[in-house]
Amino acid sequence: MRYTKTPCSQQTLAAVMDTRIASIHRLPSMLDNYRFLSRYNRSFNERLYDACDTLTDDARKLDRGAFFGSIHLTLNHLMWGDIMWLGRFFAQDPASQTALTPELLQLPEGARFETVLFDDFAALRSRRVCIDKAIDCWLADLPPDFTRRTMCYNNTKGVHREHPVWQAMAHFFNHQTHHRGQVTTLLMQAGVDVGTTDLIALAGNP
Repeated sequence: MRYTKTPCSQQTLAAVMDTRIASIHRLPSMLDNYRFLSRYNRSFNERLYDACDTLTDDARKLDRGAFFGSIHLTLNHLMWGDIMWLGRFFAQDPASQTALTPELLQLPEGARFETVLFDDFAALRSRRVCIDKAIDCWLADLPPDFTRRTMCYNNTKGVHREHPVWQAMAHFFNHQTHHRGQVTTLLMQAGVDVGTTDLIALAGNP
């Protein structure tokens, strides 16, 4: 079978281009992706804290050999990381990020990655709920071009860094997933099954 090229009219080419452009406009934006990850973060954290709540305080604080030792300390580190990164995002454009209030972003003076922000589990969980709701609202209100901007900040060692905002946002959600995976492993060692952890399981759910 021989294939021959059929000439296209200008009208046909224009129609094809219009269809392709329309398809592009219907594609989700990078912010849509991060909003999806935020819903996953909030949904998973609710189940994760429910699972942790089945343990005694001593069991949550038992050193089980993880990087941060215990379930409680790992959850504290996650909280510290989220607040620290949200503060960095906020500093890029405070006027467009009203969901991130000073009270929400407050960290103790000199807080580091191993700092215990909350010794009480109920207080830790309460702040987790507030943070996750704020992340949803923050992403809902961000300007469309925010992910394409250049982010400038000093890291925890005082080194100045500049890179696209979208890379930091990818790290923000990846960091959550990484340490939640550690917590689910520690929970399994304690005999507690969190259930489905796959991101795709959230697809199609509000």
